This record gives sequence, structure tokens and C-alpha cells, in this order.
Amino acid sequence: MKLTLTGAGVALLLSSSAIWANDSVMQAIADPGQYAIQTLDYANTRYSPLDQINRDNVGDLRVAWTFSTGVLRGHEGAPLVIGDIMYVHTPFPNNVFALDLSNDGQIIWRYEPQQDPEVIAVMCCDTVNRGLAYADGMILLSQADTTVVALDAKTGEQKWATKVGDPAIGETLTATVMPVKDKVMVGISGGEYGVRGRMTALNLADGTEAWKAYSTGPDEEMLVDPQNTTHLGKPIGENSSLNSWEGDQWKIGGGTIWGWFSYDPELDLIYYGTGNPSTWNPSQRPGDNRWSMTIMARDPDDGMAKWFYQMTPHDEWDFDGVNEMILTDQEFKGEQRKLLTHFDRNGFAYTLDRGTGELLVAEKFDPVVNWATEVNMDPNSDQYGRPQVVAEYSTAQNGEDENTTGVCPAALGTKDQQPAAFSPKTNLFYVPTNHVCMDYEPFRVAYTAGQPYVGATLSMYPAPNSHGGMGNFIAWDNIAGEIKWSLPERFSVWSGALATNGDVVFYGTLEGYLKAVDAETGNELYRFKTPSGIIGNVMTYEHGGKQYIGVLSGVGGWAGIGLAAGLTNPNEGLGAVGGYAALSDFTELGGQLTVFELPGDAPAAATTQAAATTTAPAATDASSGGAAGTAAAGAAPSDPSAPAAGLGASESTATGVVPMEPAADAALKAGGSAEEAAPADPSAPAEGLGAGKSTATGGVPMEPAADAAAGGTAPASN
Repeated sequence: MKLTLTGAGVALLLSSSAIWANDSVMQAIADPGQYAIQTLDYANTRYSPLDQINRDNVGDLRVAWTFSTGVLRGHEGAPLVIGDIMYVHTPFPNNVFALDLSNDGQIIWRYEPQQDPEVIAVMCCDTVNRGLAYADGMILLSQADTTVVALDAKTGEQKWATKVGDPAIGETLTATVMPVKDKVMVGISGGEYGVRGRMTALNLADGTEAWKAYSTGPDEEMLVDPQNTTHLGKPIGENSSLNSWEGDQWKIGGGTIWGWFSYDPELDLIYYGTGNPSTWNPSQRPGDNRWSMTIMARDPDDGMAKWFYQMTPHDEWDFDGVNEMILTDQEFKGEQRKLLTHFDRNGFAYTLDRGTGELLVAEKFDPVVNWATEVNMDPNSDQYGRPQVVAEYSTAQNGEDENTTGVCPAALGTKDQQPAAFSPKTNLFYVPTNHVCMDYEPFRVAYTAGQPYVGATLSMYPAPNSHGGMGNFIAWDNIAGEIKWSLPERFSVWSGALATNGDVVFYGTLEGYLKAVDAETGNELYRFKTPSGIIGNVMTYEHGGKQYIGVLSGVGGWAGIGLAAGLTNPNEGLGAVGGYAALSDFTELGGQLTVFELPGDAPAAATTQAAATTTAPAATDASSGGAAGTAAAGAAPSDPSAPAAGLGASESTATGVVPMEPAADAALKAGGSAEEAAPADPSAPAEGLGAGKSTATGGVPMEPAADAAAGGTAPASN
């Protein structure tokens, strides 16, 4: 480790909670001006009550300042802001920078881990890291080599370091950690190497292990009670995992945990999902392969499981179940319920009761999903909760060495780990999606520790008979189980979304655009081309009385692995290299934080109002110093009318909203085809939205004519 000193949100579920998760984290979350946790709150809503930047003025955004990370790989996650300090992380080698927001972003300290570069060889899908965490005056870093490090937030000095895995057998860390009460929740990556998934809880004070819960295996190692741990309301019974595997395959059976974690302090439960079973060849692991592909609810104190729900039994397509669990309190069928909403890689969006695990809604959130017709919702059926698999797209039924074609979605899912956002003002979820299909040919593979254990050849391509692009950004109603509007994108939307009290939703694109859209209508309000593709999560904070928007750009991740790792074989990157080959025409490698602001000084009086009341104590500043002026570098954009000229009404459908037509929604609910659910190719308007349509110095606010066309005339699309 090298340390250099240079000298220089709303908690929607916490208003009635009597149990504080961790005072320092809760206090920081309660202050909307800070950004203290990667998911913005424990509920994973990614909703900010800040409203200084709103739908009326977001078109005036300009670059406030930038920071180069010095690393040219995929940049996922987002910076943290605690007090007057911003904490920025990088992909491998996982450097950390503490930047002084009161002094033009000057580096206060930097932390440079000394990791064995050989760990890169066993990182599945780029050398990404999904961000830092904060608790008790410490910055928590999960390093690629499976070391979790606690750093003093003021000085960068290491407080403790604990290794939770072994890269020699393919174990790595890419996910952030989550502090809960007096513990730190840590997952593990490596499902493509036969790693056995587990959640490890470390003691926050010293990094020692408190408990460990495996995803597969004996009951005692999974921390389950056969009679009290339930699946869809029924006890799971003894040896529920062992009985669903052939022989000892569960020992190398995957179920890794590399997504996002959420926590309900009132119920005192943590929630997360488990990944694909290993190998990708389903013929080598008959059975349901429990408990891979599963939503889990556990007690954070001892790790005991309260309930499970397995979304994709006997996965045949690599539809990891690790995506975020978003916790909301909403009315369902006339009754106020504590809900959990999950957008799975398999293309279904699930709404459950997070207290009991009762399944309430399961609907496709992209009409092209075809591997299953529906999820059985009849509690009296032996198929209850199970997807109804279409034989044509079953890689298990078609068998080894047979190429199953036209499977939608592709292995990277209708949505991967890039997190959605929820707005309590609209009661809508804003979801970045992939609109990609695949051909999938499984083959027999032998296990060797530390070597890839995949056993399938894939190719990927845009969903056919659609708009021609590989992604959509959608608004989703989790009660009705339907898309409210959809924005087609040229490539997958691989960034995390951010919703704000200013009625604006932000997201980034693989070409490198930061976009702002109206939360109600989806109308595009602003765009700015950053130096590289965006796979980071948009964040916001307030400093010196002024609101800022920040995002990391640096193309990579699974979708951008061809660019990030210099791969050219179309089947490399588990099929993504060929699928995203055109990405190199629009962006290049990078590693930059871009921070945006409105012109002018901070308002005389704060206008921010929380969208929900919280009883958490006032935030305490983890850093020294007061709130002085904001860091400012870079210029205001040049005349915005010039770049906007290329975004007239004739091109508006490429950037505008696509409301779902009733017929399309009906076809989706009936398990119909993409052709039934959406009209033919609207991709033509997408032409002309490349790098040449934006300036280097500013964004492109939508002209009134384009905005009107985007809101009212775009056809329905899948």
C-alpha cells in the first residue's frame, strides 16, 4: 500500500424506525447534501431530495470541474461526498483519492494498494470496482484481490485490512461493501471460475469475521433454519440445497454475490441476490441448483436467513440474480405494503412483500423477452413462482453442443448490475436496460481451480424486429407491472440512474452522454458528451449551498470489455466483443470524473426539501473544515443553440419518450412476441446522434420543438 499526503437519500424507510443501522451512516444519509452510500440510501432508491437543479433549469447545466483518475479501464460506481471531502475510487489497482471540495478539488490524500496484477486474469468482465463505502469516520474499500480495507476518512491511514477470498481459485471482489450496524457486508465474485458464493460479515471495529453464509451446501453453512426459513411462504425443509444438486457439484456451483445490498432497519433484514450456477452448461448440473439465482433476506446480526425466492431454477442462460433490491412502502391492492422490487437479468421485474417474501408481481420489463412465457402466479400450483420455459429457447432441452439461437435476453440480461432509481413523487422506477439477444451453445467442461469454468460459446446482437439499438431507458410501474415510457438507445444503458426531487432523472450512455430527462414524461432535457463511455452511476451532492451532479466516465464493464481489454474475437468477453464491436466508433478508453453545476452563485437561501421525513439525527461532518466555495474549473458551455440545431423534430424520436401503447402492453402481459408488442424499426431517427452532435464544452438542451415532438409523437417501442 502507498499512502501520500499532499497537504491540501432520502431514507424513505427510516422515518419510523426505532433501530439505527449505524449512526454515522444514518446521519450522513439523512443529510441530502452528502452522498454517503453507493445506493444513496439503505433502500437502494437512488433518489435525492435535492431540487435546486430541476426540470426548468437542467438545460443550463455546465461543467464545473473535472478530475482524471489516471486509470484507463471501466469506471463503475460513484464518488462519495462526506462533509467537504469527495472520495473517488478507480478500477484495478483500486486507487482512492480524497479531494477537497473547498479548494478546487485539491488532493488531500491518495491511497494506492499494492496488489498482485495477476488477479486481473481471473476478473471475469473487466477490472471494475463499484465504489467505496463510509462508516464511523472510515472509508471502506473492496480490493480486487479480495482484501477489504478500512481507511481513516481524514488522513487515509489504514485502520485494518481483511482478506475474504483467494484469487488463486478465481475469487475476486468487484462489488461495494455495505456497513450495517456494527458490521460490514461483503460478497464475492467468481462464478465463471466455479467459486462457491457467500456473504461474509466483518466486524466494523477491527475487520474480524462475524459470520459467513454460503449460497449453496449444507444448512448449517448456509445459515438457514429448515423450518423457519421460507420459500414462497413454505419452509424450505432440510438439505434444500444439497437435494437440488447432483453429487458435490454445489461445491463449485457458483451463486456468487457481486451486486448491490439493501437494508430495512425496521424489519432488521438485509437483502441481496445470488448469481448463476456453475458451469454455464446446464447438462452438467441437473436439478434446481438451489440457492443460486435467489433473492435472500437475512438477519444482519447473525446471518440467519428469513426467506428466499429463487427466480430462475436450473438457470440455462447465465441470468445472474444479483441486481439491486429496491425497498419502498406503497399501496398494493388497497393495502399499504412493505415492498421489494427487483429487475432481474432474466427480463422479469418482481415485486415482493419484503417482510415475508410473498410474490406479488412478476412481469417482463422488455417485450422481446422470449425464453419464458410468464412466471406462474397461482399459489396452489406446483409451478408457483417458476418461469414457464419455452422449449425452443431451452439450452438444457436442446442439449450439449447444440446452438440455441434467438434467445432474448442475452446472458448479460435485460438489465445487469447498473442500478435503477425510484421516485416517491411519481411512484415510478427508472431502469437502464439491455435490448440484446444471443445464440448459446453449451459444451462439457472440466473444473480446474483458477481456470475459467464456463462451458458455453455465445454470440450477441441487437434484439431483432425492433428499433435497431441495444438498449432502452424505461419508466416502470411496479404495482401494475408495466412500462410507462421507454427511450430507445443505440447501445445498452450501462450506467446507474439517479432520480431527484427536481423532477429530473439522470443516466449515462455507452457513447459517453450524460442525459437528463423529465421524470413524468421522459422528455429529454439535457445531454453532454463526456470523454469516454459512461458505465458509472450518476450522483448528486450539495456544497456551499449549491447542488452538483457528478459522473465517472471510462468505458468498460462486460458490454465494453472489447475496448477495455483490447479484445477482437467476436466470441471473447463471453460474446460481448462481437455484440458491441461498433462501440469503438463512438468512444475510447478514459477515466474521468465530470462534475456539473448551474451557472451563477449558490442561491441565498436553500430550496431543498426532503420528499420524506426522517427522524435520523442531524448529519455529522466526517472531515475537518467548513463549507467554503465550491470547486470550480472548466468553462461554461458555448452557445447551446448551435449543437441543438442537430436535434430538431425530425430526429426527436431517437431521444424522446416512447409511451407503451395499450396493444403493446397487452401483448407483453400475454407473453406475446416482440412483433406483437411493438411496432417495426424506429431506428432511423437515431442516426446523427454521435459525437459530432455535441460540443466539447457544453451540453445540448432540447429545443422546444424537439421537446414537444419527443413528448407526444414517438411511437411505442420495445
